[in-house]
Amino acid sequence: MVGGPPGVEDAYPRVMTTSVLVLGAGFGGLELSTMLSEAFGDEIEVTLIDKGDAFYFGFSKLDVMFGRTTPDAVLLPYKNFLKPGVRFLQETVSSIDPVARRVTTNRGTHETDFLVVALGADYDFAATPGMADATEFYTLAGATRLGERLRTFTRGRVLIAVGGAPFKCPPAPSEAALMMHDYLTTRGIRNACEITLILPLETPVPPSPETSRALLAAFAERNITFVADRELKSVDTQRQVATIDDGREFTYDLFLGVPAIRAPKMLEESGMTENGYVPVKPKTLETRFPEVYAVGDCAKQGTPKAGVFAEGAARAVATALIARLRNQQVPVTHKGTGSCYIEFGAGRIGRVDVDFFSNPEGPTGTYHEPSVALRADKEHFGSSRRARWFGL
Repeated sequence: MVGGPPGVEDAYPRVMTTSVLVLGAGFGGLELSTMLSEAFGDEIEVTLIDKGDAFYFGFSKLDVMFGRTTPDAVLLPYKNFLKPGVRFLQETVSSIDPVARRVTTNRGTHETDFLVVALGADYDFAATPGMADATEFYTLAGATRLGERLRTFTRGRVLIAVGGAPFKCPPAPSEAALMMHDYLTTRGIRNACEITLILPLETPVPPSPETSRALLAAFAERNITFVADRELKSVDTQRQVATIDDGREFTYDLFLGVPAIRAPKMLEESGMTENGYVPVKPKTLETRFPEVYAVGDCAKQGTPKAGVFAEGAARAVATALIARLRNQQVPVTHKGTGSCYIEFGAGRIGRVDVDFFSNPEGPTGTYHEPSVALRADKEHFGSSRRARWFGL
């Protein structure tokens, strides 16, 4: 126990020394750990584990690919994530026992009172034959390689294709197509190039017809070919041909792949997954295992695979844990809402605010037209989290 009996000076009762183990230091893990630290400081023990040594925002990969910034400039080292009551460990999770709440890593074993799985989704290159040998822009290393390739690219067919749904950050392939148009135009070679975008969705942003119409209009204005509701099935890097699920083949000179995803394999081996992801109660993020939660891309939480939705789910779990540890009524706070910024090119950014839970008939989206002013909003989105999580 930390401290003695509650005194009149205490706003809340003291809690028992409780341990919370958070697996994954992405949007979800960082926000959850931050909220617990703000609420309790060193009165509880929060352990945050990630196999990497740094965080970066997903949208920064496009900036790296198109030469707006460098890979080193977008990395936020976890050594700068310093929060009272939280320790960060760079370890690789090898197995999870969700019943015992016991996690084994390459450096040892951890047991905990509360386990939060925020491990994200892994890229499943093997799911699409040839993808492992193809160029992709969904990893920082892949975006960096494509950026180098772009500098010497002067003419030909640019093909952007997605290996299956769900995929991470649904607007990103559309952004890549529009930013590619700008990049090639700036270099004076757009007329010598074709751009084709293949998506496994009927529209670019299904929850918001207005956003989708705006993107389709932008594609048409820029002579970008959009192939809807089709999935990439294979890539032949020797012939430079991509095949989609209706048998059509697309030749290319520059390929921008989006790999299929799956929850980390050890979650499947732990017995936590169903149909590839960890099922949770959408409003509370509880798994079927007591005191075990899952948030973000590894969970089937009723929202897209994007950082802002992992963050929202983490806030809900943190709010619930704080209430439980203070012996208060536990609120249900996962709203299933989030905002996605969309690069339309020419320095303009649009935004769509999506709500997945409020409307019984399905998700809804509110569209904000592209503007230069919204770029400041997007920059604030990044800078506010850099400051909150890393003190930068």
